Amino acid sequence: MNSTLIGELAGLATSFCFTGGSIFFTLASRKIGPFVLNRTRLVIALVFLGLAHWAIFGLPFPAQAGSSQWLWLGLSGLVGLALGDIFLFTGYAKVGPRMTMLMMSLSPVLTTALAWLFFNQTLGLGQLVGIAVTIAGIAWVVLDGGSENQVNRHEHYLSGVAAGLAAAVCQSAGLILARQGLGSDFPALSGNFIRMLCAAAGIWAFTLLQRQAQVTVNTLKDNPKAVGFALVGAFSGPFLGVSLSLLAIQKADVGVASTLMALPPVLLLPASHFIFKEHISWQAIAGTILAIAGTAMLFLV
Repeated sequence: MNSTLIGELAGLATSFCFTGGSIFFTLASRKIGPFVLNRTRLVIALVFLGLAHWAIFGLPFPAQAGSSQWLWLGLSGLVGLALGDIFLFTGYAKVGPRMTMLMMSLSPVLTTALAWLFFNQTLGLGQLVGIAVTIAGIAWVVLDGGSENQVNRHEHYLSGVAAGLAAAVCQSAGLILARQGLGSDFPALSGNFIRMLCAAAGIWAFTLLQRQAQVTVNTLKDNPKAVGFALVGAFSGPFLGVSLSLLAIQKADVGVASTLMALPPVLLLPASHFIFKEHISWQAIAGTILAIAGTAMLFLV
């Protein structure tokens, strides 16, 4: 099996991992809330990453990191993981993983726009068309979902969509900050560990200041099933999914890999129907496919 095919299979597997992770995080978030879930998930993911870092580099933490890496990657973790995932889990709880992950499809668009602003990267006609197609597809789905809700549900729906959009903004900002820290030769696994460590430290410091640590522990004790969901979600998404995404980008063409990794909103269509009993209209299906096609155009055109 050639390395390109391995990378493409890794990209496809990444989408399945992120799809599974979003499902389990949704189940957990609806039981213990987004704040408790994020505190728990960060600790679990940090343990997985520390063990992997130890196995690969012989150290449980990146001792080779300089102050620049800690600064930029730490900020990336605080923005993209600590803050961004609170919005992400809020979206999961309110509108489910399908709609939230669809809003996250805007992240490549936002990242491209930020790279254009801060790194002077040029945008070709194909990329501009891809951005327009992605936004049109997402808007089509959002408007379809909003029209079917009554007033109270409509407000709940809109706040969930807004949370998904905020999560996409935070993820994009986190990626731009991470790029500054990673440079061209810093190990991606080490960078991910620093991001996770700083995010966990930040959110737990805030938790202690709010005197919510005991509440968090009690909530977890009262909801052992949610802890199990969080454990599986953390292994599937932040640990295994991120690791496979790094392999995909390393081995396969970046455009192909990025497109294969953008498939969770499509994969979540049947999952949302059968697991969360959502009614999915033809407009939602068409809009989702259109949004993914627009994302693909960003990288392939």
